[in-house]
Parts: sequence; C-alpha cells; structure tokens
Amino acid sequence: MRITNTTLPTSLIASLAIAAVTQTVANAQQIDDGTVVTLPEIVVSASRVPLLAEQVGSAVTVITEEELEDRQIRIVSDVLRDVPGLAVSRTGPQGAFTQVRIRGAEGNQTLVLIDGIEANNPAGGSEFDFANLLNLEIERVEVLRGPQSALYGSDAIGGVINIITKKPDDGLSVVTRGELGSFNTTNGMVSFNYGAEQFYVGGAFERLMVEDQYIADERNGNPEKDPYRNNTGRFTFGVQPTDNFAIDATGWIIDSYRHGDASAVVVGAVDNFSTSKSIQRYGRAGASLDLFDGLWGNEISISRTDVDTDFLNAAGLETFTSEGTINKIDYQGDVTFGEEGVAEHGLSFLAERTTESQFTSSGFAGPNDKSITSYSYAGEYRGAYQDQFFVSAGLRYDDNDPLFDNELTWRLTGAWLSPEWGTRPHASVGTGVKNPTLFELFGSTPTFTGNPNLQPESSIGWDVGIEQPFWDDRVIVDVTYFNNRIEDLIQGGGNTAINLPGTSKIQGVEVSATAVVMEGLSVTGAYTYTDGKDANGAELVRRPMHIASLVTNYNFDVAAMPANLNLAIRYTGAQDDIVFLSFFPSATRIERLDAFTLVDLGGSLEVADGVEIYARGENLLDEQYQEVFGFGTPGVAGYAGLRLAF
Repeated sequence: MRITNTTLPTSLIASLAIAAVTQTVANAQQIDDGTVVTLPEIVVSASRVPLLAEQVGSAVTVITEEELEDRQIRIVSDVLRDVPGLAVSRTGPQGAFTQVRIRGAEGNQTLVLIDGIEANNPAGGSEFDFANLLNLEIERVEVLRGPQSALYGSDAIGGVINIITKKPDDGLSVVTRGELGSFNTTNGMVSFNYGAEQFYVGGAFERLMVEDQYIADERNGNPEKDPYRNNTGRFTFGVQPTDNFAIDATGWIIDSYRHGDASAVVVGAVDNFSTSKSIQRYGRAGASLDLFDGLWGNEISISRTDVDTDFLNAAGLETFTSEGTINKIDYQGDVTFGEEGVAEHGLSFLAERTTESQFTSSGFAGPNDKSITSYSYAGEYRGAYQDQFFVSAGLRYDDNDPLFDNELTWRLTGAWLSPEWGTRPHASVGTGVKNPTLFELFGSTPTFTGNPNLQPESSIGWDVGIEQPFWDDRVIVDVTYFNNRIEDLIQGGGNTAINLPGTSKIQGVEVSATAVVMEGLSVTGAYTYTDGKDANGAELVRRPMHIASLVTNYNFDVAAMPANLNLAIRYTGAQDDIVFLSFFPSATRIERLDAFTLVDLGGSLEVADGVEIYARGENLLDEQYQEVFGFGTPGVAGYAGLRLAF
C-alpha cells in the first residue's frame, strides 16, 4: 500500500558553524555501547513513493512527530521557520493570514498537501493560508524544495509541503491536553485511536482561543483587541481485508473565526472592527491493490477540498463571501523490478482529473461562479545502482482548460553515496508551472476585472549540494546551492491581471546541520541566503536575504522521571515589504522591515506514567518587530499545560 500520507550576526554564524545540522536526511541514535548509528529516514513526497532519504537527489527536509512535540509546536507554520529555504510571513499574531515561500517563490507557488489532499484554496489566489493549521496528531512534515510540477502539477514552482498525520498503532490509546497562557490563551485537545491487525480508526479534536491580541500594531495607536478562535477535528479509518488489498479514508474540518483590520496609507494597518469566519473541509478516500507479490502496486483515490469564508463589517453584515473547491480523482501505478544491491528499478504512472471551482459574491460585484477542469498524465523512472548511484527522471503533461495553454514539465535528480567516506553529492533540475488563479481570470471588483487571456507562470530551477557526515556520523552537514528562473509572472495590481515580461532571478545557498553532542543532547541548525530580483532588478518583497535558526534539545531524567528541555533561536534578516492600497494605487510604496531575533524555551516533565506537565516561553527577549508592515506581533509570552496519555 502506497503511503499517503543586511548582516547576519557573527555569533549566530559561529553557532551554526560549530553545532549545526541537518533536519533533512537522517535521525541519529545512541545505542548501549555508546556507538552512534544513523537510522534510515523514509521520504514520501520526493517521488510520490517511499524512498530512503539517501536515495533522494532533491533537497528535502523531514520534521518528525518527536521534533514537533519537543518544540511544543501548536501552529505548524512556527516549525517551518526552522527549515532551510523557507520564509514565513504572518500578518500579525496567531490566526492572522500566514504565507510560506520556498526559495523566493511566491506563496501561491507552494503546493500544500494534507494526507495526500491538495489544500491550496482556488478562491484564495490558489494559496494555502497556514494560519489555521494546528499540530493535531501530525506524524511528519516533509518540505520538498525546488520546482516539482513534473510530480505534482500546478502551484509547485517553489516546492511542496507535505503534511502526514498519524495512523493508529495496535491497541487503544487516548490522549488529552490542556493549556493556558498569555494573551488570555486557552488550548485543549483530545484524541482517540484504535488499531488491530486488519483495521484502524481514529479521531481527534482541538480548540484554540486567543482573546487579548492585536492585529493592527498596538504601538501605532490601535487599541482594538482581535480575538482568534479555532476548532479543528480530524478522523482516519482503514481496513485491510486481504494481504494485498486495503481501503483508507481521512478527513479534516477547521472552523475558525478571527478579527481583521484595514490597510492605511501611513502606518500600514488600522483598527476597523471587521471579522471573518471560515470553514475548511478536506477529505480523501482511496483503495490500493498489490499484485505479483507487491511488484505492481495500484492505488485509486478521490479527494475534495472546500474552503468557505465570509467577511463581515463592524455591524456584523456580510460584505464578501467566497468558496473554493477542488475535486480530484487519480490513479497511480508503481512497478518495481531488478536485482537487489545490483540494479533496482521503479516505474510510476499517474493519471488525474481535477476540477477547481470558485464562487464569490459581494454587494458591489454580485455573484461570480467559475470552474476549470484539467486532465494530467505523468510518469517517473527511478534507478538504484550498486546501492551507491541513484537517479530519477519524471515527465508530466497537463491538458488544461481551453482558456490557457497545456503544459509539459519534467524533472531529473541524481545522488551518489560514497561507501568509504559517507559523502553524498546530490542534484536536481526541473521545470515548474503555476496556472492563473480563477480570480485573476474571472474576478470582478469596483477597480478590477479579470483577464481570461492570461498564460501560466513557468520556471526552470536547479540545485546542487553535498552532504557530509563527521565524527562517526555524530555530525551531518549539508550545503546546497539553488537557482530558479521564473517567467510570465502574473501581476494582479491595477485594473486587471497581466503576464509581466522578463525573468525573475532567484539564487541562494542553504546550509543545514545536525549534531548528537552526547546521549540525549542534539543540536540542529539551518541558514539560508536568498538573492531574489524581479525582471527590473528590484529586490523581491518579503524575502529576507538572511534567515537562520538554531535548535537545541536535551532529553534527560530527573529522579527517574523523563524530562526535556528545548531552546530555539530564530533570526530573520531585514527585508522589503510592499504597501498596496487597491483604492489608492498611487500610494503604493516599498517599506524596509528591520531584522529580528526570537528566542523560545520550553520544558516538560513526566511526573507519572502517562502524566506530563510542561511549560514554554516565547519571544523571551520581548523583541518588537513586524513581519508585514503595520501588523503587530506578540511580545514575550508564557504557557503551561498538562498532558495525559492512556
């Protein structure tokens, strides 16, 4: 069954150089005799089939469930700040609109998958808003960097973020957690899971409420509090009636409510007492059949994404509503053959039918109901030779709606593993595509009319890197250079949307490292340098040139009780931001945002079997900063809670 599931401070550079290490490739573990061994890490997203990380030529980061728990991650976007190549921009505090950019590409050029479900919102610029994604029973997060349209189609110019949730283990388990903290925050979670030899079922629910926070920066004279509430539920189900046949299903529902503020000419954002309500629904069901002793795997699935959002004014009257849906049916076949350890081969074939729909309505524009359907066909070859040389080649054809051109995309990857030194050079090259959004094609406002003549954005990108272990694999360092060229960028400002002439050029370096300092003590680090320019040579906005993180984790015992300490330091360099007012385009300007450093510290103690108390502090330096011009961010904060597992 296929698994679907400015200047950088010198002290921080030194810390990264000394202690750094990769979240990208492997986990290290110390066994009884003191020897540190490297456990094989499985990567799903790099080829749409599970592969050993050492066989992957693309740049990929895997964040495990243990890392998420050790860092006490509550909102997934927070841990993405520790991934090389990623820039996170949040328009204010928790629950505010959150963009994630990979290697300088736009937010809507990042494809997000949740348990194999395409989660980008067709009615929201084909972008996924990370604001509402809680860490609810997430088993792993995979971040695949570089153009991936040969595997995944549109929206994958920058890369892919693949969220995989847990499937129940054998037996019954119940977990619950309660938490209180700054800004009048309450958070509670409960999960139920049961697994047997041929059957599993599970469900979970989490509620997060933050009452005393400010979206428009309070320092600019905005006293209105902007509460945020999130209710998230998920379920999973699977049955395997025979050894070679299985059925599984999964679903998410996210019900969120948040206040919003308005844009202003001088300070960027001001109180306006508006609100929005959103219901996000994601569902998928699939069946898999393995034939010829597993040499030929088959899987067919159907999935649906539905994001429904209502915007209300200060009087509680609806001003705008939107609903974006994706309905997809796909088949994937996987064939393996060859001789183990000599020459092993894999072939995958994929066929998809996808319909994206957008419904919008407002008092000034009336209803707008549009949809487009595409058919896609893809194939990939994977080869492993002498357990040292690994290659892949992929090709995809998208038969798009007649409104815009069909697309042919491709990708090549390669890696070599030195048996003597453990050195692993790796490289990839490929093309990416981003179809026009339904709003860009058909949208309508008092100042904007869609352009049905738009063509897809396109890119070609490549990277080359080397991974090297040191000191009996206690330290692993990876350095990667990347280069991306994006053409036909769509600009939606002004009266309509147009394809811009010229090429945006983005290049940079990613450094990641992991060190097992001693038993229980590990350090991970990441640094990204990004040089991004548009076709006119102007710096791309919301892409800091320097981003770095350093995370130290220590597992130890206190009077035979398991304990954990986690320290995270995250640096974001200075960056440009654009201030754009749709009704006053002449007031559009560029603002420079200062660099900032955030320090978080958390700890936990298991006081009895299955009973854990924990606490954490965030932004301990009380840094005053903005990620988007005019929008406030939280100061120093503290949280504490209790977790019970049965």
